[in-house]
Amino acid sequence: MKILKNFSIFLVLLQFVISCGTGVIQRDGQGKRPRIEERKYFSGVRKKVALLPFFNESPFESEDLEVNATEELRNELSRTGEFIVDPSSYKLFGNSKEIYAGGGMKLVQLTRQAKIAGINFVIFGRVIDARVREKSDEIGIVRQTKSYTESKVEVRVYDVNAGKEIYTETLQGYADDSTYRFFSSDREDYLSYRRDLLRYAVRVGVRKSVPKVVELASKLDWVGRVAKIIGNKIYLNAGRDSGINIGDILKIITEGVEIYDPETGALIGMSKGDMKGTIEVVDYYGTDGSIAILHSGGQVLEGDFVQLY
Repeated sequence: MKILKNFSIFLVLLQFVISCGTGVIQRDGQGKRPRIEERKYFSGVRKKVALLPFFNESPFESEDLEVNATEELRNELSRTGEFIVDPSSYKLFGNSKEIYAGGGMKLVQLTRQAKIAGINFVIFGRVIDARVREKSDEIGIVRQTKSYTESKVEVRVYDVNAGKEIYTETLQGYADDSTYRFFSSDREDYLSYRRDLLRYAVRVGVRKSVPKVVELASKLDWVGRVAKIIGNKIYLNAGRDSGINIGDILKIITEGVEIYDPETGALIGMSKGDMKGTIEVVDYYGTDGSIAILHSGGQVLEGDFVQLY
């Protein structure tokens, strides 16, 4: 027994020496590797996004690809858990084609209305190109056909709180397929097959923008608004769904000032407002609203903006 006990101790020591010598990281009790870096701070508050319907400049599947690009981006943004995609924002801004046609001036003109609506970002864009190229065997009733599909999608993000565009990128998506089909195959089947390839290539392009949008959004402040004041209760336009918690302390911020270029007269952006006090969240109301009371500072007015303290 003593020999077996000593042998067991020897094995344990040997395993420890080997692991140290080889630099192998041992797993913890839950079977997970130790965290090398701490997680980045995440406020938990979801930013409200206005996603405008895309438009299609390519010669193929015009309306179908417009809807496909818009809905793919909507689903991907929602899946991150960091955004609320406002379903009615198109009523305020219109579609992406209207924004492009006006050179983006419509967004600048509607900045205040967007803030009142609680919108933090406006995302819009277009399908620049989408096409399918094919290569088939020259002979035979059943032919192998190779399809090469590519898309080019542009995605742009406008920061409502800063009053300026903060992201624009052209992204490419690819979809290749090799299939066998009869030479005299039904035209409707062929069109459906081609449509599926184009849809997939556009979805691939759109998805590539999501990590960058998430990264940008994480660096910018969430902004809410005081919707109503009744007695000593302050009603905010963000609540449980947005990630606001009971007990949260929020800063009351005055509206910033528009800054224009003195030479060109163009709007450069918005200055940050001044802090005038703090409020504490004490309850919820409606589908996504919260109720707060004054915590410190001066008078709170309807229309004042709020940020996490």
